[in-house]
Amino acid sequence: MPNRAERRAQAKRSRRGQGTATQPRTRSRAGVIDETALQDRALHLQESGTDEWKPSASTSSPEHDVTPDDYASRNPSKAPAPKTARGWGRFFSWLFIVLSAIAFIVVMFLPNKPLWAIVTVSAIFIIGVLSLFLFSGSPSDNPNVDSNGTAV
Repeated sequence: MPNRAERRAQAKRSRRGQGTATQPRTRSRAGVIDETALQDRALHLQESGTDEWKPSASTSSPEHDVTPDDYASRNPSKAPAPKTARGWGRFFSWLFIVLSAIAFIVVMFLPNKPLWAIVTVSAIFIIGVLSLFLFSGSPSDNPNVDSNGTAV
């Protein structure tokens, strides 16, 4: 006769729908792919020549020959020179950022690291980053972003 703890455990399992104590306890496999069914399906597909595996994605090749125009669309030309005040502001913002990065490397290897040099380089970097926000254009004019704001 099972003791009190075993009877309680059995009652608890029966309330959960797990059956009796003689059944082996297994972990819940809800949401897990049944490997046996996949193997059976693969064997069935190998044995029968009528069933064909159909991919869910499209992997079609281009129907036309590749022309130089196709390569031109993939390889964009270099950026044009800035023509507006906003363009020149953006150019100088990036120039400040690049020059301050180079100056950071130079100041890093100076033996006595003067405070005025560190402050000056930091100020130039901050001016460059903040001016990018001032001279940035409208996000809707960005050709590298689609209508949902995803980079393309």
